[in-house]
Amino acid sequence: MATGRSNKLVGQTGEYLVAAELSRQGLIATTFTGNVPDYDIIASDAQGRHVSVQVKASQGNSWHLDFARFCNVRFQGKRQIVGSGKKCPVRRLVVVFVSIDVNRADRFYICTWQCLRGLLIKGHKAFLKRNHGIRPRNPTSMHSAILEKTLQPYLDKWVIIKKNLR
Repeated sequence: MATGRSNKLVGQTGEYLVAAELSRQGLIATTFTGNVPDYDIIASDAQGRHVSVQVKASQGNSWHLDFARFCNVRFQGKRQIVGSGKKCPVRRLVVVFVSIDVNRADRFYICTWQCLRGLLIKGHKAFLKRNHGIRPRNPTSMHSAILEKTLQPYLDKWVIIKKNLR
Protein backbone atom coordinates (compact mmCIF):
# COMPACT_ATOMS: atom_id res chain seq x y z
CA MET A 1 0.00 0.00 0.00
CA ALA A 2 1.31 3.42 -0.93
CA THR A 3 2.03 5.75 1.95
CA GLY A 4 2.59 9.49 2.02
CA ARG A 5 6.31 8.87 2.42
CA SER A 6 6.55 6.40 -0.47
CA ASN A 7 4.53 8.74 -2.72
CA LYS A 8 6.89 11.59 -1.82
CA LEU A 9 9.90 9.41 -2.65
CA VAL A 10 8.43 8.46 -6.04
CA GLY A 11 7.81 12.14 -6.81
CA GLN A 12 11.27 13.19 -5.71
CA THR A 13 12.91 10.36 -7.66
CA GLY A 14 10.97 11.41 -10.75
CA GLU A 15 12.10 15.02 -10.42
CA TYR A 16 15.75 14.04 -10.09
CA LEU A 17 15.55 11.59 -13.00
CA VAL A 18 14.06 14.30 -15.23
CA ALA A 19 16.68 16.83 -14.07
CA ALA A 20 19.43 14.32 -14.92
CA GLU A 21 17.96 13.69 -18.38
CA LEU A 22 17.67 17.42 -19.00
CA SER A 23 21.35 17.75 -18.10
CA ARG A 24 22.15 15.04 -20.64
CA GLN A 25 20.28 17.19 -23.17
CA GLY A 26 22.69 20.06 -22.45
CA LEU A 27 20.38 22.04 -20.20
CA ILE A 28 20.82 23.31 -16.67
CA ALA A 29 17.96 21.95 -14.56
CA THR A 30 17.00 23.34 -11.18
CA THR A 31 14.54 21.38 -9.04
CA PHE A 32 12.20 22.91 -6.49
CA THR A 33 11.15 19.70 -4.70
CA GLY A 34 7.44 20.46 -4.63
CA ASN A 35 7.79 24.01 -3.36
CA VAL A 36 6.31 25.69 -6.46
CA PRO A 37 2.62 25.05 -7.20
CA ASP A 38 2.61 24.51 -10.99
CA TYR A 39 6.08 23.28 -11.92
CA ASP A 40 8.93 21.28 -10.46
CA ILE A 41 11.93 22.22 -12.58
CA ILE A 42 13.24 25.21 -14.51
CA ALA A 43 15.48 24.18 -17.40
CA SER A 44 17.70 26.67 -19.20
CA ASP A 45 20.13 26.60 -22.08
CA ALA A 46 23.47 28.36 -22.68
CA GLN A 47 21.68 31.42 -24.13
CA GLY A 48 19.63 31.89 -20.95
CA ARG A 49 16.38 30.74 -22.49
CA HIS A 50 14.25 28.73 -20.05
CA VAL A 51 11.15 26.58 -19.72
CA SER A 52 9.07 25.42 -16.77
CA VAL A 53 8.67 21.65 -16.37
CA GLN A 54 6.08 19.78 -14.34
CA VAL A 55 7.02 16.20 -13.45
CA LYS A 56 4.54 13.39 -12.92
CA ALA A 57 6.13 10.19 -11.64
CA SER A 58 4.69 6.71 -11.25
CA GLN A 59 5.93 3.23 -10.58
CA GLY A 60 3.04 1.84 -12.58
CA ASN A 61 1.64 2.39 -16.05
CA SER A 62 -0.70 5.27 -15.24
CA TRP A 63 -0.68 8.70 -13.67
CA HIS A 64 -3.52 10.19 -11.64
CA LEU A 65 -4.58 13.78 -12.11
CA ASP A 66 -7.28 16.22 -11.05
CA PHE A 67 -9.41 16.76 -14.16
CA ALA A 68 -10.80 20.02 -12.73
CA ARG A 69 -7.33 21.59 -13.09
CA PHE A 70 -7.57 21.14 -16.85
CA CYS A 71 -11.23 21.63 -17.72
CA ASN A 72 -14.43 23.26 -16.55
CA VAL A 73 -17.09 20.74 -15.59
CA ARG A 74 -20.68 21.41 -14.66
CA PHE A 75 -23.36 19.04 -13.42
CA GLN A 76 -26.87 18.18 -14.49
CA GLY A 77 -27.96 16.10 -11.56
CA LYS A 78 -25.34 13.34 -11.38
CA ARG A 79 -24.25 13.88 -15.00
CA GLN A 80 -20.93 15.57 -15.68
CA ILE A 81 -20.92 18.01 -18.60
CA VAL A 82 -17.42 18.69 -19.92
CA GLY A 83 -16.97 22.38 -20.71
CA SER A 84 -14.12 24.43 -22.02
CA GLY A 85 -10.49 23.72 -21.30
CA LYS A 86 -8.76 25.87 -18.71
CA LYS A 87 -5.86 28.18 -19.40
CA CYS A 88 -2.37 26.81 -18.81
CA PRO A 89 -1.23 27.99 -15.35
CA VAL A 90 2.30 28.85 -16.57
CA ARG A 91 3.35 29.99 -20.03
CA ARG A 92 5.04 27.26 -22.10
CA LEU A 93 4.62 24.64 -19.37
CA VAL A 94 5.93 21.23 -20.39
CA VAL A 95 4.93 18.06 -18.56
CA VAL A 96 7.25 15.08 -18.25
CA PHE A 97 5.73 11.77 -17.19
CA VAL A 98 8.24 9.35 -15.72
CA SER A 99 7.58 5.65 -15.43
CA ILE A 100 10.06 4.56 -12.78
CA ASP A 101 11.19 1.01 -13.48
CA VAL A 102 12.63 -1.26 -10.76
CA ASN A 103 15.30 -2.41 -13.26
CA ARG A 104 16.24 1.23 -13.95
CA ALA A 105 14.80 1.17 -17.46
CA ASP A 106 12.87 4.35 -16.72
CA ARG A 107 10.68 5.82 -19.47
CA PHE A 108 9.98 9.49 -20.14
CA TYR A 109 7.00 10.95 -21.96
CA ILE A 110 7.15 14.65 -22.80
CA CYS A 111 4.27 16.86 -23.95
CA THR A 112 3.04 20.41 -23.51
CA TRP A 113 0.45 21.16 -20.87
CA GLN A 114 -2.04 22.06 -23.62
CA CYS A 115 -1.47 18.70 -25.32
CA LEU A 116 -2.05 16.92 -22.01
CA ARG A 117 -5.25 18.92 -21.48
CA GLY A 118 -6.48 17.75 -24.88
CA LEU A 119 -5.68 14.11 -24.11
CA LEU A 120 -7.45 14.30 -20.74
CA ILE A 121 -10.56 15.97 -22.17
CA LYS A 122 -10.79 13.38 -24.95
CA GLY A 123 -10.36 10.51 -22.47
CA HIS A 124 -12.81 11.96 -19.93
CA LYS A 125 -15.48 12.55 -22.58
CA ALA A 126 -15.07 8.96 -23.83
CA PHE A 127 -15.33 7.60 -20.28
CA LEU A 128 -18.46 9.61 -19.60
CA LYS A 129 -20.02 8.54 -22.91
CA ARG A 130 -19.52 4.87 -22.00
CA ASN A 131 -21.24 5.56 -18.66
CA HIS A 132 -24.10 7.79 -19.84
CA GLY A 133 -22.43 10.88 -18.40
CA ILE A 134 -22.30 9.56 -14.83
CA ARG A 135 -19.19 8.41 -13.02
CA PRO A 136 -20.19 5.00 -11.61
CA ARG A 137 -18.69 5.06 -8.12
CA ASN A 138 -18.64 8.75 -7.29
CA PRO A 139 -20.54 11.04 -9.67
CA THR A 140 -18.81 14.18 -8.37
CA SER A 141 -15.26 12.82 -8.65
CA MET A 142 -12.80 14.83 -10.72
CA HIS A 143 -10.23 12.04 -10.68
CA SER A 144 -8.65 11.35 -14.03
CA ALA A 145 -5.95 8.96 -15.10
CA ILE A 146 -3.77 8.84 -18.16
CA LEU A 147 -2.32 5.53 -19.27
CA GLU A 148 1.18 4.93 -20.52
CA LYS A 149 -0.20 3.57 -23.80
CA THR A 150 -1.92 6.94 -24.39
CA LEU A 151 1.40 8.72 -23.91
CA GLN A 152 3.35 6.36 -26.21
CA PRO A 153 3.65 8.94 -29.05
CA TYR A 154 5.48 11.24 -26.62
CA LEU A 155 8.17 8.77 -25.54
CA ASP A 156 11.54 10.53 -25.30
CA LYS A 157 10.29 13.65 -27.12
CA TRP A 158 12.91 15.86 -25.44
CA VAL A 159 12.75 18.14 -28.47
CA ILE A 160 9.48 19.50 -27.01
CA ILE A 161 11.49 20.94 -24.12
CA LYS A 162 13.93 22.62 -26.50
CA LYS A 163 11.13 23.98 -28.72
CA ASN A 164 9.59 25.70 -25.69
CA LEU A 165 12.76 27.45 -24.49
CA ARG A 166 12.29 31.24 -24.61
